[in-house]
Amino acid sequence: MLFPEIDPVAFSLGPVVIRWYALAYIAGILLGWVYGLYLTRLNAPHRPTRIDIDDFLPWSVLGIIAGGRIGYVLFYQPALILHDPLSFFKIWEGGMSFHGGATGVILALIFYARHEAISLLRLSDIFCAACPIGIGLGRLANFINGELFGRVTSSPLGMVFPRGGDQPRHPSQLYEAVLEGLVIFVILFVLVHRQTIRARPGMITGLFLMLYAGFRIFVEFFREPDFHLGLFLGAVSMGQILSVPLFILGAGVMFYALRQSHGHVAPR
Repeated sequence: MLFPEIDPVAFSLGPVVIRWYALAYIAGILLGWVYGLYLTRLNAPHRPTRIDIDDFLPWSVLGIIAGGRIGYVLFYQPALILHDPLSFFKIWEGGMSFHGGATGVILALIFYARHEAISLLRLSDIFCAACPIGIGLGRLANFINGELFGRVTSSPLGMVFPRGGDQPRHPSQLYEAVLEGLVIFVILFVLVHRQTIRARPGMITGLFLMLYAGFRIFVEFFREPDFHLGLFLGAVSMGQILSVPLFILGAGVMFYALRQSHGHVAPR
């Protein structure tokens, strides 16, 4: 199967070029914000409120972009630190790490929750419920760019990517869009509408982290490793290594949430 010829450039306005990748980020943030506003109605009378979501939006964007870029350089291109220390700030050159972005958002969540004296886990539950929207759109943009493709395969799903040689490869970007985006969103959508789940702040956060980490580890078996890193010990990718602590963190948050009593959740 041939890779569909999709122009990575959505449209241009004179010298300004707008790419699908940029639009995916913008759409993911805006749709996640709208969905987060909707979830505050289910969360009432507790905080965060609609105003909290509005105020937290720029902090989340900063965490995603700064954390994603810094994480990419540290985890995937550490040599750039010596050759070009300013590479941390060169977002326009591409290269973003989900795990770095997740770290940036976690720090932003902690800072905002402490500053506003609201429940960290209630805020993170809303953010994590909306997060799969952006993840799914981002992976679709990776597919359009023909990047982060999978390993060589004889499967009928295999595609010949322009930058992947002449052999068919797994469209691993689409696997991630479905699993990390659509599937996680649907699961969390169902659960977030259950009062018993919302009564235990942290359940959505913990489950999101565990599901993402689990799906990421699984899809990495089909995804082509970064050419400059390869596989560690000949079997494990950087994405899988970084997903292990994410899974452990999610399990810890869920364990904490399950230990909370329905009748002793402090209102905020």
